[in-house]
Amino acid sequence: MKAVGYFVEGAKRNGHKRGIGDQNRAFLDFCSRQGYEVAGTFLDTADPEAPGSGFRQMLSFLQRADRGFTVVAVDSLGVLGADLGEAAMKLLTIETSGVTVVSVHTAKELAKELVETWAERGDETPVSERVRAAMRRKAVKGEVLGRPPYGYHVGPRRRLELVPDEAVVVRYIFRLYLQEGLGIRKIAGKLNEEGILTRRGGRWSMVSVRDLLRNRVYLGTYTRFGVKIPGSHAPLVSQEDFRQVQERLQSRSGEVRERTVTPFLLSGLLYCARCGNRMIGVSRRQKWKTRDGEEHSSSYRYYQCESRTNQSSCGYNTQRAQEIEARVRAMVAEVEDSPQVRRVRRAGNVDSYVLDLIAEVDRIEARMRKTRRQLEEIVADTAHGHLSLERMRALGSELAKEQQDQAGELAAAKARLAAHQSESERHRHLDDLRARLTTSWDEMPFAELQRALREVVDRVDVDGDESRLFLRP
Repeated sequence: MKAVGYFVEGAKRNGHKRGIGDQNRAFLDFCSRQGYEVAGTFLDTADPEAPGSGFRQMLSFLQRADRGFTVVAVDSLGVLGADLGEAAMKLLTIETSGVTVVSVHTAKELAKELVETWAERGDETPVSERVRAAMRRKAVKGEVLGRPPYGYHVGPRRRLELVPDEAVVVRYIFRLYLQEGLGIRKIAGKLNEEGILTRRGGRWSMVSVRDLLRNRVYLGTYTRFGVKIPGSHAPLVSQEDFRQVQERLQSRSGEVRERTVTPFLLSGLLYCARCGNRMIGVSRRQKWKTRDGEEHSSSYRYYQCESRTNQSSCGYNTQRAQEIEARVRAMVAEVEDSPQVRRVRRAGNVDSYVLDLIAEVDRIEARMRKTRRQLEEIVADTAHGHLSLERMRALGSELAKEQQDQAGELAAAKARLAAHQSESERHRHLDDLRARLTTSWDEMPFAELQRALREVVDRVDVDGDESRLFLRP
């Protein structure tokens, strides 16, 4: 049996900082007592999330096929993080490699120590966790949390109460779908044609109509945090009508089958030149029989104006995926004085792509914070006896893997941002990338090709056979 030691300079144990030497001696004593062979040691004195950090090196070592039976031994939870949330994320990240993390002082699984420490915090419980617990208690009482659904508002007793004008629209939508047989897209189009606006004053889309038809709140049942309160407010739909609507929605979704989702190369880049809305990728599969009874099938991929797809507005602006992608490829290779290719003008010193990258970094960091909050909730539920330790590990490992993927996305986004900070470097980088697209389009992996296009191309305006490509500045 082998053991790996992981040390962090200044990590605290029982409120006291521990040096690398102290942690190493405790690790060697642990190996001697327990009969473990030292497989290696890794240490960090700076950012443990950096690409060349000891933590990253240790993860790479643990993924080797020849490591055999190995445990990771640490001096304390403080080695894995300055707070319990960070320690939980790193602990479960390590255990996704198939190893167990133990304490060098007790030889006890650190996951158990984590849960026990979490349960013993008492008044030190983070405000966010206490707030979530209070919200669960409110949900049990049927008190509304968050924004009320369309058709209702929050009354004086914090219960849902009807909004008469909106309630009429809800019943109208259910009647159009169930009794008049209109599909979701036609319902959205009809509402928009009749000038009926959403609560925010916008237009109805297929998604907003579909979500309304699926919402069980219209049965008079309030659901939040896994708590269901039947009869908590006035219903807008009968049980039988709601059941029939769900059956019809399910039948229209087709047979349940494993689907392979193939992304569209130009997603986020194509715009309808008529209305200014995005062009979205659409896949259609068609089956037919010949006169002699032979069955045939074919798949079609195209981009269509989102306004027409989701709101039944705008004209018929549809582009076959293969044709428009070939057209964009040709435009990328054209010189900038071509009438079809333009360099985007910058407003003052503001570089729109740099701003896009900064926004992307912010979005990834927000997702990472959300993933960590979800992990903390799982550990808290385990500490309160609602989940078993093994269940915590199973759910937590999925979130830990998700966090690792997000960390990779964040590093790549920050690298792209760094490459565009200097104007001269940015222009050189974009020119090199555009040249690579011209010569190596077919050889580039899909994800790399799509990412390169989004760096080089700002947008492509399309109307029938007419198209214009705008390059990043």
